[in-house]
This record gives sequence, structure tokens and C-alpha cells, in this order.
Amino acid sequence: MEELLSALKAVAEPTRLRLLTLCAHMDLTVSQLVQILGQSQPRVSRHLKLLSEAALLDRHREGSWVFYRLAERGAVAELARTLVDSIPQRDPVFSLDMERLEAIRRTRAELAADYFRRNAAHWDEIRALHVDEAEVEQRLLEIIAAAKVGDLLDVGTGTGRMAEILGTEVARIVGVDLSTEMLTVARANLERAGLRNCLLRQGDMYQLPMPAESFDAVTIHQVLHFAEQPGRVIAEAARVLRAGGELIVVDFGRHELDYLRQDQAHRWLGFRDDDISGWCGDAGLVSQPTTFLPGDPLTVGIWHARREAA
Repeated sequence: MEELLSALKAVAEPTRLRLLTLCAHMDLTVSQLVQILGQSQPRVSRHLKLLSEAALLDRHREGSWVFYRLAERGAVAELARTLVDSIPQRDPVFSLDMERLEAIRRTRAELAADYFRRNAAHWDEIRALHVDEAEVEQRLLEIIAAAKVGDLLDVGTGTGRMAEILGTEVARIVGVDLSTEMLTVARANLERAGLRNCLLRQGDMYQLPMPAESFDAVTIHQVLHFAEQPGRVIAEAARVLRAGGELIVVDFGRHELDYLRQDQAHRWLGFRDDDISGWCGDAGLVSQPTTFLPGDPLTVGIWHARREAA
């Protein structure tokens, strides 16, 4: 009762209600909220602090930036969502806020498009070497659908593609990446797709910023060949899996294209089946049958392992 009363007191102010509504639509920084509201930075920060302390907003850091988002879970989070959904769409203040929010969204999309333009040649070169991504994505969708996943973690989320295609199959998906530039791209892609159950967080794949046993499934898509210690990445993924949870690793089978080390910064020239299965076993996971999708010249492997139920 006390928690709900505190939340109601915190939101019972026009600016804080506007902030709550804005943060329900996308992750926003203090400077972006200042731009939308036209108020001073200290005042906006003070309001955000009150909303965060009342558990109405989640706060997370990405490098030098701090993002705010509508609280994700709990009784107070449900209250926050109810309040946001109750605001009349034609309210003039709300409508103006949404117009300014759309300008922020367009700016993000332009930054993402610029990043794609600068890197498209590299990605296209890699795509030409292996099976069509649509086939890989379809296999992933089948695994996730069969597992009936609630909470999914995508490690090294990059452009957010896994969150984009799997987000409709799960209750919640969290994408983690160390690169703020890639998170900018992912955020623009997920906002364009309108997926409100997808969260993005900055984090190290060797030290995920999540508690143990907090996800039903973890995906590691085309990430391990960049890792200095792939076994550690898999062990950390296993740590956050609940009993009965699924780990899905997508990467290249062993190959001899040595120029990818120099041109694309690949640390590993793909993996043998025993490599991934061995690391999964070391992490306490039970390997399931591996799927290989041959390409020319690269073969894509889909390794699947499960944490045994208690």
C-alpha cells in the first residue's frame, strides 16, 4: 500500500506525468527530455529523480549517457502503464510532446542510417559468403516458439535484429551490447518496429549486468568469433539461464578464410561442433542436436543447449 501511495504522490504533478508518458514510448536521456519539455536541466533531473525513487521509471547508464524508461515490472509498473494509457490522445500538451518526441525519433533514425551507410560494404561482404539470413532466422523462430520462452536475452545484440524478429514470440527481450554506437542503431530499429517489450542495455558479454537465473533463453548470434574467450561468454550466458532454459549460439563452422581476421577483426575462424559443445558442457548445459546450414564457402552452425531443470 505504501509503495502505491508513494508512486501516486510522485506522479501527481503535470511535468512528471508528461515525463512518465514520454518514457513509455522510448528510452530517453535528460537532454532529450529537456529538449521536448522546454524546461531547465536541473528541474527535469529533479523530476526524474522523484519518479525513479518511486519505481515508476527505470534508469540505466550507457557510457556517459543515462537513459530513462517506464518501469518494467511490479505493481508500480502496472500503475504507471495504466496512467499512461489513460491520458487522452487529443490532449494538446500530450500532442505537442508527441510531435517533439517524433523529432527525436527521426534524429536517431538518421544516425542509424548513417552508421549503416558507413558499414554496409563490410556486412554485405560477409552475407555473400554464407546461407541467406532468412533461413537462419526461421530456424531460430522455430526453436524459440517450441521452447515457449517468456524472458529472452540477446548477447551482443548489435543492430537489434534478433530482438526485432524474436520480440513477437516472447513476453520480454533484453539486448545487451558494449558498443553505444550499435545500441543507437538497435534502438532506432526497434522503435521503428514498434516493439515495446524490447529493452536495450549496455554491458560486457563476460560480465552481464543481470542477476543469475533471470532468463528462459539466451541467444548469441554471430558474436563468438569476435570473442577472445568464447568459453567464458557461454559460461556467463549459462549463469543467467533459469532451470530448463535454452542457450542458442549461431556462428560459423570452422573455415580457412584467414583474411577475415585482418579485414573483419574475426578472432576465430569459426568453430567445430566439439568446441561449442565442450564449452556448453563445462558451463553445466546439455547440448542438443546441432543444425548446420551450408553456404559458399561459409557454413552457419546453430548450437542449442539446455540447462537441466532442477
